[in-house]
Amino acid sequence: MRYLLDTGILLRLPHRNDPQHSVIRAALRNLTSSDHRFVTTRQNMAEFWNVCTRPADARGGFGLPINDVIRRMRLLERFIEVLSEPQSAYARWKQLVVQYSIKGKQVHDARIVALMTAHRITQLLTLNFEDFRRFREIQPVSPAAIAVQR
Repeated sequence: MRYLLDTGILLRLPHRNDPQHSVIRAALRNLTSSDHRFVTTRQNMAEFWNVCTRPADARGGFGLPINDVIRRMRLLERFIEVLSEPQSAYARWKQLVVQYSIKGKQVHDARIVALMTAHRITQLLTLNFEDFRRFREIQPVSPAAIAVQR
């Protein structure tokens, strides 16, 4: 089974000092041992770049040099497939935002769900469980819930 990794997961994975790092690593190890594969979206990779290159004194920014961000992205891309966006994802996104009355920045979450459904992916590993809980099409999963399994 494929798990889509949300931006929060991607950000903390190569960031060893983050308090969530070890839980995320444990969750990914457990999933890997059960032959699950990992994917993400182009949008999530762009958000990864945004946070990593945003100044450290700005909200949530890491303030990393571009060469460090490139290196981190290459590491992620070695074991995470970055999905293409099929034409059907746009129509699906429009359907989701109307169906769930989505407003504001949550349109980005609907875009991820649209891409997941276009690729027939149901599992989303995320730190933002509540943001995705409304979508019946997918199952958001917390790394903490998987890290303790075995």
